[in-house]
Amino acid sequence: MPTVPVDHTDPINTKILSISEDLVAGFEEKPFHIIAEQSGVELDVVIERIRAMVEAGVIRRVRQTMLATKLAHGALVAWRLPEDKLNDAFDFMAKEDPFSGHVVIRSTDSEVSGSGYRLWTTLKVPVGESLDEHATVLKRLVGADEYLLMPANGVFALGVGHVRRKNMPPGSKSDDPAVMMTTVPAELTDEEWEILLVLKEELSPEEICENPWDGRAKQAGVSLERFCEVARSLNEKKVIGRFSTFLEHVKPSASGKRVTRFNGLFHWAVPKGREVEAGAEVGRHYCMTHCYWREGGPQFGDVNIMGVVHGTEKDKVLEHKAAIDKHLESKGIPVSYTNVFWGGRSEIKPSEISPKIYHEWHAKHREA
Repeated sequence: MPTVPVDHTDPINTKILSISEDLVAGFEEKPFHIIAEQSGVELDVVIERIRAMVEAGVIRRVRQTMLATKLAHGALVAWRLPEDKLNDAFDFMAKEDPFSGHVVIRSTDSEVSGSGYRLWTTLKVPVGESLDEHATVLKRLVGADEYLLMPANGVFALGVGHVRRKNMPPGSKSDDPAVMMTTVPAELTDEEWEILLVLKEELSPEEICENPWDGRAKQAGVSLERFCEVARSLNEKKVIGRFSTFLEHVKPSASGKRVTRFNGLFHWAVPKGREVEAGAEVGRHYCMTHCYWREGGPQFGDVNIMGVVHGTEKDKVLEHKAAIDKHLESKGIPVSYTNVFWGGRSEIKPSEISPKIYHEWHAKHREA
């Protein structure tokens, strides 16, 4: 029996991934049908290829994402630790704290403001809980000297699309500035929470099929019709993100191919009062997988606009940065500080948002 191609560079896989990474917005009852329609690849081939890429580790997970900014309190966290504790702290955040999502050890090309903060994580806690309280417990558990919480005041870009973005020339951008999304949490009913927590878990290879939500409806104890009805209500409350296939973009595939090699966390400090304008101009650039208004404070040169760009070549990532710098200058937006924090060792996982799991975790670690 012929082997199913699993490399992301295979022409058919590239067609599928260009859609499936981040272009299926909101909740869809039949998401693989949408991927097939938009990619021009037959449905049975889409299902076969995505399942094969999952089993080969090329795709690390397939799931319905949630807009966690609408469901939990969140922040980017920069940690300062003794160098000899750095990797152990990374391991703890990645393996033992379900509320820490992206866990990355970063470095800078030169000693600049904030260079001493090597460990960066994203942190989410359920609505009503305290980010500071959770971070304080983590600080004790990993032996950190200090942490800085940087909640998002606004979101200008949030996607992945590594395959789609790979060959975009620096400076490519939308015709209009990005629109800022807010981070005000939504109120959900008990039934909506029940279905959301079932909906958000990653799909097993067996669930990569024509009707992926059949089993989830049974798990939630409701009919498929009711499951989809509630999921659509979550969509209307803007808590549903995208249906997405997440590529393994840190480790090479079995054939040695990498989706990306470099990720740069870009920092810009713009004048107070111009954050929304500047974020909209940065976020309109297609290379940005993430773009936020976050306040870094004096430890980071009073940075207030942050974003991430991935690439297979460091010089190309810097070309994207230079193009954005030039664009900001052309718009008359002065930048008093800018920098790039390069990602090294990293682990990426969805942040848990369940209040029940949060309370159980704290009970376990109270005396640790």
